[in-house]
Amino acid sequence: MNLSLLSRYAFFVFCVLFTLASLPFLSLHEWLWPFTLLAGVLSLIGIGDLLQTRHAVRRNYPILGNIRYLVEGIRPEIRQYLLEGDAEQLPFSRAQRSLVYARAKNEGSDKPFGTLSDVYQNGFEFISHSMRPAPLSDPCSFRVEIGGPQCSQPYSASLFNISAMSFGSLSANAIRALNQGAKLGEFYHDTGEGSISPYHREHGGDLVWELGSGYFGCRASDGRFDPERFAVQAASPQVKMIEIKLSQGAKPGHGGILPKHKVTQEIANTRGVPMGEDCISPSRHSAFSTPIELLQFIAQLRELSGGKPVGFKFCLGHPWEFMGIVKAMLQTGILPDFIVVDGKEGGTGAAPLEFTDHLGVPLREGLLFVHNTLVGSNLRDKIRLGASGKIVSAFDIARVLAIGADWANSARGFMFAIGCIQSQSCHTNKCPTGVATQDPLRQRALVVEDKAQRVYNFHRNTLKALAEMLAAAGLDHPSQIDAKHLVQRMSATEIKLFAQQHVFLAPGELLSGNIEGEFYERMWRMARADSFDPAAA
Repeated sequence: MNLSLLSRYAFFVFCVLFTLASLPFLSLHEWLWPFTLLAGVLSLIGIGDLLQTRHAVRRNYPILGNIRYLVEGIRPEIRQYLLEGDAEQLPFSRAQRSLVYARAKNEGSDKPFGTLSDVYQNGFEFISHSMRPAPLSDPCSFRVEIGGPQCSQPYSASLFNISAMSFGSLSANAIRALNQGAKLGEFYHDTGEGSISPYHREHGGDLVWELGSGYFGCRASDGRFDPERFAVQAASPQVKMIEIKLSQGAKPGHGGILPKHKVTQEIANTRGVPMGEDCISPSRHSAFSTPIELLQFIAQLRELSGGKPVGFKFCLGHPWEFMGIVKAMLQTGILPDFIVVDGKEGGTGAAPLEFTDHLGVPLREGLLFVHNTLVGSNLRDKIRLGASGKIVSAFDIARVLAIGADWANSARGFMFAIGCIQSQSCHTNKCPTGVATQDPLRQRALVVEDKAQRVYNFHRNTLKALAEMLAAAGLDHPSQIDAKHLVQRMSATEIKLFAQQHVFLAPGELLSGNIEGEFYERMWRMARADSFDPAAA
């Protein structure tokens, strides 16, 4: 007991006694001042530790107990810079981040002395190459025409674009840099659900306006959708497409949250929300409640926007719900121009741990299901598919193209390009690089002109790497890549093509009544055009 007390309070007692004992000698020995001052400050900290009631460790170990919280506070940085291996993905590996940094800075990303990857580890993936490589294609030609038969203003999109990140979540300078980079590289910048800010408009880069359940930028006083305000915003030549956000990979089914300490006056003005309150997007839309109503809303937005492409983004959840939307397409004849599938591995938005870890379908399975359902209903050729979720390299793009995507989006990849160091402090307003903060001093560190060039470089160099990979595989264009070109190791002695691993439906198979896969057949029977609720299986 006595030894325990000694170990717990000895340092605190020493600081107090030293302070008191040294006071009479300060006038005689000037060198004592720094030591007395330090001991005095530590004594006050110790007294505060004893009087506070929130932390038991500090009450039991005055002064010394604070070391625990100090070390805990810098633990992520210690792990990231000193302990983390190059291949540990938490959530992005050092190798992935280094690749983005190098390409953004126009530095060589070539690696000497062979791969660091274990090519015999289960899950290892690669592209098979051709004995007769194709001539290198111009990456500038890697574009996708988006706009179905009901669209009068189709848009030619780059194969690689900036995924949804809102002003408010990101700083003004981050938005400026992203949009200027998009302008330089002729690719699009998704606004995120936080509406179109003045910083999105400053450099004139192409915008995809994301419309979330909060209807920011076209919001009535009661929080519902305002058609007139929407029409005014959508008429801007800079807005190329409209994207309805049904859910996002980081927190599907949860809605969006911007903490009140990040809601500045300009964010409030941009979104049309009050100051001093958390800005919360509802978990569901008020403009529709069934698959048919969703499609009617899409038709309304297309008309109000003057015929621009309108689609939706979602993270796959209940499979029958998406199939219900497809049945509603067949029933009403209304088609979205595009669909963006977000994988649960997407993650720019802060979310409860359970949502981040245990809700939503990963990108590969979600994308494949959406692609198959559209193929099986004879709609795939009329609707373009985008994919987003942890995409930062040319191989990441090739992988999603091989299983059904027409193009890819990246959020965190472009965040790395403008300086993000994965400190994972986005929700605290204390981002150390000025990317995800509304603190004017912190975001001042992000120099727009420099970072915009890095955004452009990252996009250009990634597509250049993709062109080189495709040429090695004997392909002239990304649209030619297929599931037979991708390979995955299944065990120490077996590898399989993606085409062997996954089920691919034949055109019209869902409509034929002869569906081979039991899962697809059961989900199709459960799907309803008039409700998101399942029918009896």
